[in-house]
Amino acid sequence: MINFNVPPYVETAAEYIQECVKNQKICGDGPYTAKCSRWIEEHTGTAKCLLTTSCTHATEMAALLTGVGEGDEVIMPSYTFVSTANAFVLRGAVPVFVDIRPDTMNIDETKIEAAITDKTKGIVPVHYAGVSCEMDTIMEIAGRHDLWVVEDAAQGVMASYKGKALGSIGDFGCFSFHETKNYSMGEGGALLIRDAAYVEEAEIIREKGTNRSKYFRGQIDKYSWVGRGSSYLPSDMNAAYLYSQLEIAEKINEARLACWRRYYENLSPLRDAGKLELPVVPEGCTHNAHMFYIKLKDLEQREALKAFLYQNGILAVFHYVPLHTAAAGKKYGRFHGEDIYTTKESERLLRLPLYYGLSMENVDYICGRVKEFLGA
Repeated sequence: MINFNVPPYVETAAEYIQECVKNQKICGDGPYTAKCSRWIEEHTGTAKCLLTTSCTHATEMAALLTGVGEGDEVIMPSYTFVSTANAFVLRGAVPVFVDIRPDTMNIDETKIEAAITDKTKGIVPVHYAGVSCEMDTIMEIAGRHDLWVVEDAAQGVMASYKGKALGSIGDFGCFSFHETKNYSMGEGGALLIRDAAYVEEAEIIREKGTNRSKYFRGQIDKYSWVGRGSSYLPSDMNAAYLYSQLEIAEKINEARLACWRRYYENLSPLRDAGKLELPVVPEGCTHNAHMFYIKLKDLEQREALKAFLYQNGILAVFHYVPLHTAAAGKKYGRFHGEDIYTTKESERLLRLPLYYGLSMENVDYICGRVKEFLGA
């Protein structure tokens, strides 16, 4: 069976984890946490990176930093993971969903402004498949209406928009290092902070509401409870696993891009024949080959192809069920405008296997089975 995903692994990971154990430094904010954070800051240009236990927790921290509360509204796409909305629902805010663009599956920037009310406090663009949203427009709208921008860049590590790293453009950015992502620590994430003025508050939130970080830096002689917070620090062993990949991040990125390009070249004739659609990467966007998806005619054809691929030893999967159609989405949020593309496009999309270490032979085999199914 060709799995949909295989978590990335680099040989030095075991050595680095053993070093944590040997030095009896396995809790949060150890040497490898610092190395990972510094790498992200250097490669994104963000003022501060704080490693977290998940992208979910990074987004929850961002929600706390924005100060959104009961009855506030936050605009986002419905085609996203539940954490995008939950982080704000937990604060009592209302997710306001707007339609997506059919080309990138990202939030339709032209639909945002009409959804703004006097209760709107922020916009949460989600960079689907590591392809950027139209951030110039989104930032311009946010600036005119004095709104926060929290980038859900869970899939966006090593991707950029007009030369700017995803996650570093908005007020806050959120990365994921889940095992399904390009770079992984099993479970983990990172909060990127554009303005250094919010770093101290973020550190307090991340350290259970205490000023413990300042204590460890020798800035105060004792630490105490000074504000809101929770425990968002990952183990340094998780960070050690991640750092082994960040050391060869370019190699991993290029290997994934090579697979992505092989898929695209193999399947372009089917696109040209009108049998399927392929991903679109707009000008100015540099993607990271987070995933390779195809779009079929409809839900029925997608499910038939998925079953056919499975019978041929290939695990392909669909993606999000739009949040506004889910029970919690109906309870906590609302959809502004018409759902023209969100549901329809989500039902057509099928993700093909893509991971570090996937062979070109397997990519060719997968493409061959897709062609066989579609009669090419």
